[in-house]
Amino acid sequence: MTRPVRLTVMVAIPVVAVALLVAVSRLRGGADDEDRAAAARTPTVLFMCPHGAAKSVLASAYFKQLAAERGLRVRIAAVGTEPAPAVSPAVAARLQQQGLAVPIDKPRTVTAADIADADLVISIGCDTSKIPQTDKLRRWDDVPDTSADFAAADQALRAKARALVDEISRLQDSRKS
Repeated sequence: MTRPVRLTVMVAIPVVAVALLVAVSRLRGGADDEDRAAAARTPTVLFMCPHGAAKSVLASAYFKQLAAERGLRVRIAAVGTEPAPAVSPAVAARLQQQGLAVPIDKPRTVTAADIADADLVISIGCDTSKIPQTDKLRRWDDVPDTSADFAAADQALRAKARALVDEISRLQDSRKS
């Protein structure tokens, strides 16, 4: 049963924010019966970049780490629209320097099922014209190319992952009050 207050909030918030509210409910385990039922499935944040070998890998690793630090349960996926044969060695080295696992073994192509199953889709510099359109899409197209300025790309992805975790935490906190 939907509470009138929740309905009012859902009408006033953009569609992506609504998707985040649902994901937040799942991330924190929910607060009421409806939320607990939704929490049975861990939410997924899908990160995609053109090659699935650098930006999506960094962003997903950072998001996963930062979400865990906040106690958010989350599943991540990193994919590409035109995947490279392997994860970038520079990315793997950077993550290992930070004590983080490389979140994928090999880049793979994003599928319609990936889009459908995700609670939030983050596109990092992708041509999204060939993938299913969704209201769950956010574009991080301002991230520098890792081959042009690795340090700036790395810094931007970490900052964006932190901002996304902060946003989800704020949404969760607002639902509690």
